[in-house]
Amino acid sequence: MMKFGMVALAFGGALLSGTAQGQTVATESGKVAGSTVDGIASWKGIPFAAPPVGPLRWRAPQPAARWSGVRAATDYGHDCMQLPFPSDAAPLGTTPAEDCLTVNVWKPAAAKAKLPVIVWIYGGGFVNGGASPPTYAGANLAKQGVMFVSFNYRLGRFGTFAHPQLTAQDPDRGRLGNYGYMDQLAALQWVQRNIAAFGGDPKNVTIVGESAGGMSVNTMVTSPLAKGLFARAIVMSGGDGGSRGTNGLADAEKIGVDFAASKSIARDDPAALAKLRALSPDEVVNGLNLAAMFTPPSAVKTFASPYADGVVAVDAAAAYRSGAFPKVPIMIGATDNDIGGATGYMVAGARQLAGAIAAAGAPAYHYRFSYVAESIGKPGAGHASDIPFFFDTAAIKYGDATTARDRQAARTISAYVVNFAKTGDPNGAGLPRWPRYDRQTDALLDFTASGAAVAGKDPLGAAIDAAPAPTR
Repeated sequence: MMKFGMVALAFGGALLSGTAQGQTVATESGKVAGSTVDGIASWKGIPFAAPPVGPLRWRAPQPAARWSGVRAATDYGHDCMQLPFPSDAAPLGTTPAEDCLTVNVWKPAAAKAKLPVIVWIYGGGFVNGGASPPTYAGANLAKQGVMFVSFNYRLGRFGTFAHPQLTAQDPDRGRLGNYGYMDQLAALQWVQRNIAAFGGDPKNVTIVGESAGGMSVNTMVTSPLAKGLFARAIVMSGGDGGSRGTNGLADAEKIGVDFAASKSIARDDPAALAKLRALSPDEVVNGLNLAAMFTPPSAVKTFASPYADGVVAVDAAAAYRSGAFPKVPIMIGATDNDIGGATGYMVAGARQLAGAIAAAGAPAYHYRFSYVAESIGKPGAGHASDIPFFFDTAAIKYGDATTARDRQAARTISAYVVNFAKTGDPNGAGLPRWPRYDRQTDALLDFTASGAAVAGKDPLGAAIDAAPAPTR
């Protein structure tokens, strides 16, 4: 197993003897004991599904095993198996492993009433990422009166994989290929069954994701299997709702066959699936990460991106345009210097989807994030740079270089997020008014370079409308 970055944290799966420290909660699988720091209670590394290893590799997530006694829940579980991306803006805090399907919870320790729940879905191109980066911690949002939940989902060839032998067996009745999305659904179902025991309100759940996580939010909003699992959604740099280069099951099967061939496993080998499951986790990763996933056109493709399968995932853009999605309130936007630039598919895609969502009758709140931490010293908010401000973790991200303006920007932006999670409307006392999006008025809220939140007509609207359709 690979070693990297920060010192790996303990898994936290041991059972406690005697009196547990922190609050103890009874989940469907057993009791967990967390910890309390600065008035925030947290529980980490709670299994929401069985380890997807051995015969469960490339299966829909299965129920977690029950345990007796009280399980320690003070450390993150392993992030999911991957080759870490060295320049990742949110470095992992654990050693990746295939056994990774765990969930984490933060809340104000003294809270008595049911709390609104924010559920975070991380990004990383569906090949990198995890719940453990310090900037993804939920303590600071919890201090504003919400519960924060994060979880891990399978990545790379563990998260998206198809093969004719898997299709022939079809052990999960049509749920094939998109195992990372299946993990997300399983985590949201776990929240519905268990979050009340922690003090959360299962009827008031907001899902939020950035980049691949934002694409995942679009998928969850439109998935036939996700209905009723959340009440609101926040899409951060989630693109235009289209797929990412894998065109259905047949294409994914070909990619899986080509990957098997790269390991000297023939398509017609009757033991092909058993041999694929016998590969070590590192052999399955096979060097794949964000830096390596874009192969030259002439190369044989051996990694499938998540795709619309009609069961777990549909074409999100088409669903938004047709109105075939639950009309939950949606906050959606991108950074001003996002992937593809000012008229690229992140910026233009967010605006396009905001228009489709609003036209379908769902409350849509469109934003652009233009703020840059003062220590960076150059204009243009890059991809993923909004996360520490949405989560009020800028001081964690920038450390001693964090300025008073950075902190104020984080307080302002995170207040909109918390208001939205509480009521479905980001507006609240002391904040500039954020209008609902309407394609005719084309008004958004810009988190400007000065740190102020300013509502007005999209300054890039005309340029986006005049530009050729962005490529992805």
